[in-house]
Amino acid sequence: MRGNYINRFRWLRNLPLRRALGVLAVGTLLMSAHQAYAADTTYTGEFNTLLRMGKDAGKRNLYPVYEYLRLQTNTTLKDGSDVSFQFGGWGRLDLADKSSSQVTDGDVQYALLSYQGAKNNLVINLGRQFVAEGVATELLDGLYLRQDLKAGFGAAAYVGKPVMTTVQEKTVDTVYGARLSHTMPAYYAIGASVLKSDRGSERYREEAGIDVWARPITDLDLTGRTSYNSITSGWMEHAYALSYAPLESLKLSVDLANINYRHYFHNMTMSAFSLKNGIINPDENMVSVGGSVAYNLTKNLTVTADFKNYAYNIIGESNYYGGKVSYRLPDSLLAGAGFYRMDGATSRLRYNELRAYVSKMLGKTDLTADFITLMYDKSVAGVKNSYIVTGAASHAFGKKVKVGADIEYSRTPDFDNQLRGILKLSYLFDTTP
Repeated sequence: MRGNYINRFRWLRNLPLRRALGVLAVGTLLMSAHQAYAADTTYTGEFNTLLRMGKDAGKRNLYPVYEYLRLQTNTTLKDGSDVSFQFGGWGRLDLADKSSSQVTDGDVQYALLSYQGAKNNLVINLGRQFVAEGVATELLDGLYLRQDLKAGFGAAAYVGKPVMTTVQEKTVDTVYGARLSHTMPAYYAIGASVLKSDRGSERYREEAGIDVWARPITDLDLTGRTSYNSITSGWMEHAYALSYAPLESLKLSVDLANINYRHYFHNMTMSAFSLKNGIINPDENMVSVGGSVAYNLTKNLTVTADFKNYAYNIIGESNYYGGKVSYRLPDSLLAGAGFYRMDGATSRLRYNELRAYVSKMLGKTDLTADFITLMYDKSVAGVKNSYIVTGAASHAFGKKVKVGADIEYSRTPDFDNQLRGILKLSYLFDTTP
């Protein structure tokens, strides 16, 4: 028995986090070298422990415990620039039945050295990092550079190896790209970007796009993006949103989006969105048009009406519309309720939706209750009404320690009378030498 217990912890030797120890050591040495020129150095971190409890569709007992770790050290140099080392990773251990193919798992979420200059928004990052620049929303191991240029221009560039979400994927050699932008802070910001990824001699991904934010008049904001796939020779996405606040208490917004699945999901680095898994139909195309009106009846009470139309080439068209009311007292109370209607082409997409929630702060204790139910026009898998009831509570012990628990009870077409729970422990720490 003791031998089996010890074997369960051998995952610590093989976890991908182990590979980050070298990066962590290098980062620590470099930070120490900079301290001789530093005006100030700080260290911060956070541990989050989660124990999930429940059963899956096969009635297996799932009790995985997750450990999340975040570390950051920041050195402010005398010239006003900053050097930091940032690390985040997680590990999992199953205390009962396997929650995946392995009893243990873990990974490095990010691990990078970062330099931020005192002028021109200069940023240099080296290591595992998330890059969001125009058409790029990539997790990569590599180098990222950004700097403001003269006359409102700015430039960013990156190169590295994509972090694939599954080991079954064939390795992609490199991903690289750049974004050039021009900004007048009070009026607009526009950027043009490109991304290219290779796998050996194969053209794996080639994308280009434009992103824009504009405020032509006070209280009118336009945001949007358009992207193009050079390999499949088609538009991936058009997505634009416009908001206008003619009064302090009134906000109007509209949005329009078009996604072509064959071009958009071509050679995704996230396996869940890969066309190869057979879940996403490459012949599908989606166009959505929506709008909302939000009005503050009082300082704390807001009423909102929403409408959204989804038009799919294959699965058909659906409309989602309704309204909600919310009441907020800052740092004390949040409560609301809403009623929406979904009119779709299938039984699963024809229902009325009702939701009510409340969150209350009592000193250092936070209490939350949430209820949502879908009332189908026709039974789906024998279920006429599905619902999810959630309760959560947390308590802060000082500024650094917080404990909490969530419990959820649900009945849906996929799971009958499912009970799940989460125990959480968070610990923050920081030091200033």
